Amino acid sequence: MPDMSASLALTHLVPLAKEVDQNKVTPGVLGFIVFAVMALAVWGLMKSMNRHMGKVTFEQDPENGAEGSGGADRAAAGGKPSPAKG
Repeated sequence: MPDMSASLALTHLVPLAKEVDQNKVTPGVLGFIVFAVMALAVWGLMKSMNRHMGKVTFEQDPENGAEGSGGADRAAAGGKPSPAKG
């Protein structure tokens, strides 16, 4: 039944399109549909980004005194050793 209501709506819009000035260029229904799809895509991407950013922890690990001294301790504890600086 959705196809029938869509075709019925289009048959009502066709006479309205004839009333529009033929010398005026407008984006029309297709332009609106493309814009609406792009707006929905941006909304979905923003929602996904907010969900992923909520999972990120922004706390830094406290740095140990020397560069190489904490690497073996951290690896033994199950953490990843930090890359060498410099």
